[in-house]
Amino acid sequence: MTGRSEIAEAERAGPGGSVTGARGDPDPARTEAALAAGAAQGRKRRAAERRRTAFVVLTQFVLVAGLLVLWEYGVRAHYISGFLFGSPSAVWHFLVKGIEDGSTFRDMYITSEETALGFLLGNAIGAAIGLALWYSPFFERVLTPFILALGSIPIIALAPLVIVWAGTGLASKVLMSTLSVVVVALLAAFDGTRSTDPLEMNLLYSMGATKWQVFRLVVVPSSLTHIFSGLKLAVGFALIGAIIGEFISSSVGLGHAIFIAGNLYNIPKVFSSLLATIVIALAFVQIVGRIERVLMPWRRVAR
Repeated sequence: MTGRSEIAEAERAGPGGSVTGARGDPDPARTEAALAAGAAQGRKRRAAERRRTAFVVLTQFVLVAGLLVLWEYGVRAHYISGFLFGSPSAVWHFLVKGIEDGSTFRDMYITSEETALGFLLGNAIGAAIGLALWYSPFFERVLTPFILALGSIPIIALAPLVIVWAGTGLASKVLMSTLSVVVVALLAAFDGTRSTDPLEMNLLYSMGATKWQVFRLVVVPSSLTHIFSGLKLAVGFALIGAIIGEFISSSVGLGHAIFIAGNLYNIPKVFSSLLATIVIALAFVQIVGRIERVLMPWRRVAR
């Protein structure tokens, strides 16, 4: 009797050794327990991730606060020259003053507009050319030296020409920002096309796919990783181009504010404008990151 009961028990056991019902269905009690255990593990992972994030933020806050305290103490104790380096309290004074009179927000809006337009144009043009070079190895070899030559030119060296060609208005700052971005976007997109898995392309070709279908279904998705990496890098270049344009010829914008304050040796004002510039850069990076998470959800790697 004991042997027969063991055989019956084994017949009711599922593939993983779990007990099943008379008709081979999984045991509801064990299934529910497994789901509950999985949910509990998920909650533990999320809680651990929140603790790690909180610890990182706390560490960052302590580092920044410590640096500001040491900076302020050094200036007040005359270990650091307040004329050359300013002080956190003076920077805060100019920052609050700019917020109250609206000048900071006005300059941030102008610089953000120039940066956004140059960022969009430069990345659209650069990514389009970089992806298009995949179609023709001949044109790739022809254009590569010219692309590298353009990328090697310091953007500030082009500023006088840009002012002559585009004037002193918004167009010149947008053009400076675009020129700062376009080569970065082009190289990122082209590197993305070269990283495409040839086995995937050959598989589609063997199934009768056209070159356009291979490009649309394999090359472009494979290039997105490099393109978005280039987008994050291009944020800084776009902002640099816009600010250099404001240095050369402008009456508004954060670049103009930094230029005027620097000439007057108003170091706290320079730092307050730099903080506003950092806020713009971080905002653009966050926007790019959110778009990346929407278009490329598989990049969310659990640690």
